[in-house]
Amino acid sequence: MAAKPPKIRKAVIPAAGFGTRFLPQTKAMPKEMLPIVDKPVIQYVVEELVASGITDIIIVTGWNKRSIEDHFDYPNELIQTLKEQGKQELLEEVRRTAELANFIYIRQKGPYGNGTPVLCARNVVGDEPFVAIWGDEFIYSKPPRARQCMDVFTKYGDPVISAIQVAKDDVSRYGIVEATRVEDSVYQIKKLIEKPKKEEAPSTLAAHGCYVLTPDIFPILEKLSPGKSGEIWLTDAIRELMKSRPVYACEIKGGKYYDTGNKLEYLKTVVEFALTHKDLNGDFRAYLKSLKL
Repeated sequence: MAAKPPKIRKAVIPAAGFGTRFLPQTKAMPKEMLPIVDKPVIQYVVEELVASGITDIIIVTGWNKRSIEDHFDYPNELIQTLKEQGKQELLEEVRRTAELANFIYIRQKGPYGNGTPVLCARNVVGDEPFVAIWGDEFIYSKPPRARQCMDVFTKYGDPVISAIQVAKDDVSRYGIVEATRVEDSVYQIKKLIEKPKKEEAPSTLAAHGCYVLTPDIFPILEKLSPGKSGEIWLTDAIRELMKSRPVYACEIKGGKYYDTGNKLEYLKTVVEFALTHKDLNGDFRAYLKSLKL
């Protein structure tokens, strides 16, 4: 009987990108800190990880991302002010945010691409399986997306990528998998095809966003030659990893994908979450209805 895989405690969030799609807004504010009503995008990602059982969150940042660290810090002066003003509910929320997890920050060193920040976390992750997840998009689901992927890893012991079904007309926007179904919502990936043409896509199953990885990904990333645009890509490393072990796709159930790195989808997300916000939903809904669109 195969040994049970070790418990996953750590997650890596790459957050060093420039956010060029949101310039000039992201010239001074990280794209991960764009607000969804009253919480930044990255907080939704962190909350998903915490709800999935992650305790240590490694955020890989760049020179312009200090506000991410400040957001998850314990601001004594602010807490004291809120105490004096009797704003208990806000006080508890500020405390809760700081106490969500054990946060570790690393500055990215090396070439661009989403594989480099994962490699930068190698010494902190150590010889453990871990989650890698992007900080500018999220899937709102129950159970959380990361938990669903971690459960597949626990069962099979091999790397897992989250996946969603997309419209046939949208396959050219995603990495599409050619895969063999193993059980309900679980597939063994045969090929990862980056942004295929509609007529060339082997399926409509898009793999992206959340990765449960094993430490053998690190030596592959270390030796990987730069891919498109001269950058190091995690997908290229996973393709190499697939030569020596299975990699699975977990189709996420009961959730909705929010691509908050895209302007239009970001605005849709803000409106949708505002319509369910306990303090805003009634007045905001009435305002939207009053618009002569």
